[in-house]
Amino acid sequence: MKLTLKIWREGGEFGSGKFETHQLDNVTEHMSFLEMLDVLNEDLVQQKKTPVAFEHDCREGICGTCSMVIDGHPHGPQAKTTTCQLHMRKFKDGDTITIEPFRASAFPVIKDLVVDRSSFDRIIQAGGFVSINTGQAQDANAIPIEKDTASAAFDAATCIGCGACVAACPNASAMLFTSAKVSHLAMLPQGQVEAKKRAQNMVAQMDKEGFGMCSNIGLCEAECPKGISVENIARMNAEYLSGAFSS
Repeated sequence: MKLTLKIWREGGEFGSGKFETHQLDNVTEHMSFLEMLDVLNEDLVQQKKTPVAFEHDCREGICGTCSMVIDGHPHGPQAKTTTCQLHMRKFKDGDTITIEPFRASAFPVIKDLVVDRSSFDRIIQAGGFVSINTGQAQDANAIPIEKDTASAAFDAATCIGCGACVAACPNASAMLFTSAKVSHLAMLPQGQVEAKKRAQNMVAQMDKEGFGMCSNIGLCEAECPKGISVENIARMNAEYLSGAFSS
């Protein structure tokens, strides 16, 4: 396959940022998207040019590190797929592919396609945990949990914190991420003790980080590689309001 890549370059010699165009003619349909970028970087190194900076870790669709916007879609055009699990057979010979970093003021660009998502870490630090002392770990079945509730909590817990929801949202809202972290704890007995306080603290930190407000457009759910439901946002709003009126 022959491809034209329009890649955002920022930092160092590229200053405040610009698109750079590259031609690749040795791409196979069996390559993952990140392997294709590896091939590009090998060519750039041989040409004594600066390789493209991008993030990756497990390359198994688990960590969410491989975050970039491909042809306008966070993680690329294939639904419920992380960038590392996107393969070049999704594209056609001769295609022009535009690759950008996530765009949000709360995700400042470090270099090229790498952004600083430590704002998510600070939201988790504000309350995304259970601090109640429960003593020694109990057996898995010691606390009965209704099947539908357990399944809903697990679905929310599958959020990998990649930030695709923020990149997809025209308001750069982090509501889907924050609500998933609030929901998966609030639905379980161990997390219900701090549920109202958790929602208050995490939403306050989310606002402090500069994320936008949710306007119910739904692009966050559509672009989420794990299919996290916007029902979690409604659940978090309920927890937040309940905490506000009871405090």
